[in-house]
Amino acid sequence: MSHRSEENHLFPVFLKLDKIQTLVIGGGYVGWEKLGALLKNDHEANVKIVAPEIRQEIREIAAVRSTIELVEKEYDPSDLEGINLVIGATNFYEVNQQIYRDAKAKGILVNVADTPELCDFYLGSTVKKGNLKIGISTNGKSPTFAKRLRAILEEVLPDHTDDILQNLATIRKGLKGDFEKKMEVLNEITASFVHHKKEN
Repeated sequence: MSHRSEENHLFPVFLKLDKIQTLVIGGGYVGWEKLGALLKNDHEANVKIVAPEIRQEIREIAAVRSTIELVEKEYDPSDLEGINLVIGATNFYEVNQQIYRDAKAKGILVNVADTPELCDFYLGSTVKKGNLKIGISTNGKSPTFAKRLRAILEEVLPDHTDDILQNLATIRKGLKGDFEKKMEVLNEITASFVHHKKEN
């Protein structure tokens, strides 16, 4: 088995949570936190929560969102039917291990909270300004650093960032020529976004 170099090999993707079915197993604080992360990115995310006990905060969220389903029972492999993405959020390592094994057997991507060895993917911090979304990953090394960087980027990015994106989309639609020609024009327009210091 070859040794992977110590760097971030994660491949960033942006999932359409309203197009897939996510399963969160665990209805305690961690389950609530993961549900919050999903809904922060898409308030119409399809989420099924399975747990023998579900905290009140989760119940209150589910009461006003038709895309959230609550199932009060112990986890069973049959809960994975029709699921595309799994988040394990129980307090029991043995159960989390079982969730991981069952998901892998069905070819479903899985994340077990705070357990890197039982994760196919991580839930990183995100910066959002209208249509712009930036994902931040520290490869599981320091979520705290990711949160601090998110705060910095949210402060630095102008409030009219979405207006800029909308204008660029309008310009792109009106451009003639092939893909390469359109990219040349858009590269020229956006070059002014990057300010280079002039050498003295």
